[in-house]
Amino acid sequence: MSVRKKIAEPNGVFSITITCASWLPLFNITNGYHAVYRWFDYLKQEEHHIAGYVIMPNHFHALIAFRTTSQSINTIVGNGKRFMAYELVKLLQEQNRKDILDQLAEWVNATEKIHNKKHQVFEPSFDRKECYSIPFMQQKTNYIHQNPCKAGLAKLPEEYLHSSAKYYYTGVQGVYPVITYIELQDIDLT
Repeated sequence: MSVRKKIAEPNGVFSITITCASWLPLFNITNGYHAVYRWFDYLKQEEHHIAGYVIMPNHFHALIAFRTTSQSINTIVGNGKRFMAYELVKLLQEQNRKDILDQLAEWVNATEKIHNKKHQVFEPSFDRKECYSIPFMQQKTNYIHQNPCKAGLAKLPEEYLHSSAKYYYTGVQGVYPVITYIELQDIDLT
């Protein structure tokens, strides 16, 4: 569950996208949005910062400020994907969704089967863009928040429940509390 290219930087602000395998709407099917929020809780506990997010039915985007730790950013994200995958599989089992579980099992490649992997819940890699400047962070945050509108899930970004747009547009925290990319400027990530 790694990105195809290693992130060399030990810290920084990254726009991260994680996609469900074959774009299946697993977050929607399982109502498993809380799996992402629990990963965010873990990240905060480790002193990383969530500066924006949107959880769509089949993928999610997040603007995350990673501080320097003993783990690489790739490892942190890979472990997060693994944690969320276990949670989504558990929800599918509770819902008796054998059809989807069988499909996810078929997508596991032979090498991963040898290592006892049972389900391919997410695409093997994740997308990441390092955000070096405030204008680029603003561009990424706007893109993230517009996703539900472009998909026809909301008329206004702040109306979509599983997004940080409410905080950015109204100043009121939504389902999951975040800080803004402007507030990140005062945080030492080393």
